[in-house]
Amino acid sequence: MRWGVAVLLKREDPRLSGMARELLEDLRAQLSELDQRSDHYDVRVREACRVDGCSVKLAALPGIGPLTATALVAAVNDGKQFQNGRQMAANLGLTPREHSSGGKQRLMGISKRGNTYLRTLLIHGARTVLRHAAGKTDRLSCWAVAIQARRGANVAAVALANKLARIAWAVLARDRIYRADWVEQSV
Repeated sequence: MRWGVAVLLKREDPRLSGMARELLEDLRAQLSELDQRSDHYDVRVREACRVDGCSVKLAALPGIGPLTATALVAAVNDGKQFQNGRQMAANLGLTPREHSSGGKQRLMGISKRGNTYLRTLLIHGARTVLRHAAGKTDRLSCWAVAIQARRGANVAAVALANKLARIAWAVLARDRIYRADWVEQSV
């Protein structure tokens, strides 16, 4: 049991009336049931991710686990409705808003349009990648750490989420497998 209510109920605290103790016991039982249901659905999501080929490919990306992978597949399917990764990132609200006038371009915060749930999952995944990126030498981690040093943790997390969305588009639309060491070949 993860909740402090059980500890409170085990103590014979004279300040708790019988009705309060009964109410807390009922709440503890409800929380326990919710925990069990949540665990059940976590298992189902992991199983759905394991079975679906696109979700498996997406789960290989850093910061994308079974929940984000299945949510991405559910939201964008194979991603072929977007011409490129930037369009998918823009659709998720991960690109900067632009306010331009008189030939002067101003980039503002992200647009926050599109699928809020998916954007949140991608940003949280990016925060996790940033938290563990300090000692890593792969290109994505080095890039993210450099952005974090220049612009701060929040901007770096959103920039990394944007990049992860673009990589996810490439994995889905081009039917590729993510490789951290991949370098685009010049023609």
